Amino acid sequence: MTRTNTPQSAWEEMRSGNERFVAGTPHHPRQDAERRHELAHIQTPRAALFGCADSRLAAEIIFDMGLGDLFVVRNAGQVISESVIGSLEYAVDVLHVPLIVVLAHDECGAVAAAIDSMRLDSPPLAPNIWRQIAPIVPAVRRVLRAHPTAESQKIDREQVGREHLRHTVSDLLHSSEIMNGLVASQKLAIVGANYRLSDGTVVPDVIVGPAADHHG
Repeated sequence: MTRTNTPQSAWEEMRSGNERFVAGTPHHPRQDAERRHELAHIQTPRAALFGCADSRLAAEIIFDMGLGDLFVVRNAGQVISESVIGSLEYAVDVLHVPLIVVLAHDECGAVAAAIDSMRLDSPPLAPNIWRQIAPIVPAVRRVLRAHPTAESQKIDREQVGREHLRHTVSDLLHSSEIMNGLVASQKLAIVGANYRLSDGTVVPDVIVGPAADHHG
C-alpha cells in the first residue's frame, strides 16, 4: 500500500499506532533486516517528534512505528534551543516531513524542578541543569498568576506542563520562518500532545495547521 505524505495521514498513522500500543496489540512494523538495508542510504521519515528525554517516552514504541519512520529530537522538558530548531528545520525543509509532534508528559521531572525552583528554600541547581529548566519557569509563573493564592509546592504539575507545551508550539512558529511558512501554506502541521504514563495514551492539546483530529 502506498502511503501518502500529508500532515493528516501522518498524524492519523501515529494515532493509530498509539491506539495499538495502548491496546497491547502492536504490529512492530518495519523493524527487520530488510528495512535496515532499505534505509542504509536514504531516509524518508513520516513525521518529526520533539519530546522530553524521559526514558519512559520511547517514541517509536509508543507510536508503534519502525526504523526510519520518525525523525526524533529530544531533551529534558522538551525545551526549545537553536539546535532543536535547526534539527526540526532540517526535518521539514530537507526531508520534507509534513508533521511535527511536540510531546510532553505527566510526572515530568523537568517541570517539577522548575516548580521547585520557585520556592525560597529551594537548593541551587547545577548551572547546566538550571539553564535547561529555566525556559519552563515562565509557565510556572503564568499558572501562579492564574492562582495567586496557591503555594509553589501545591501547583498542579500537569497544568504547568500544558502551559509549557502550548508555549513551546508557539515558540517554534515564532522562531522559525521555515516552519511558519510551511504551516501557512498548509504543507506542515504541528501537534502539541501529552503522553499519559499510566495508560500510554497520547492526548492532543493543540493542533496548528492541517492535521484534523478525527478522534475527538
